[in-house]
Amino acid sequence: MSRPVLVRRLGRQPYVPVWHAMQAFTDARGPDTPDELWLLQHEPVFTLGQAGKWEHVLLPGDIPVVAVDRGGQVTYHGPGQIVAYPLLDLRRLRLGVRELVCRIEQAVIDTLAEWNVVALRRAGAPGVYVGEAKIAALGLRVRRGCTLHGLAFNIDMDLEPFRRINPCGYQGLAVTQLADLGGPGSLARVEEVLLAELAHQFDLVPQVARPRLPALQTGAPEAVAGA
Repeated sequence: MSRPVLVRRLGRQPYVPVWHAMQAFTDARGPDTPDELWLLQHEPVFTLGQAGKWEHVLLPGDIPVVAVDRGGQVTYHGPGQIVAYPLLDLRRLRLGVRELVCRIEQAVIDTLAEWNVVALRRAGAPGVYVGEAKIAALGLRVRRGCTLHGLAFNIDMDLEPFRRINPCGYQGLAVTQLADLGGPGSLARVEEVLLAELAHQFDLVPQVARPRLPALQTGAPEAVAGA
């Protein structure tokens, strides 16, 4: 049976307040709390996951580095990249972590296919690749059976900061973006397709929530319309 997911389009946001809001939302949610999907861009930031090593942060320069509680290594977030945070109750969806990762990756692969870009996943290296270049990175955490963090999908951005790190812990890993592969530079168009593909993968019905971080203490209804 399909379940609702509240979709928050948050625009361009600094990283740390959104990270803290994810943690607070997950800690406060109960068995009947609707799942949420947050779609946004971040101000420039490097994030270092729990498996990350500081030696992979080469020359951060003026871009801050934040050590976070997700899986994975170091990556970059910045304008022109779609970040999607699926905040899902895995117990309710009856999903394991491996299946979760595969479904998120498949949503990206199917989104890229909309623009005739052939993408693939790699065993042991979560994310989505076009040829030898990475176009989407995944970093997740599961707390109390619920997911935090998510997906970073390169659309039309400045890729130079990736040269300041070893992306995902791999020296010299190439990165790419949809705009360089014949896709649109419009994040809004790609976001719509990605949303539809994520909803399909998890059998969810998108409902638009207010474009702000959730007010956890109010109990006010959040859904305002169909996505």
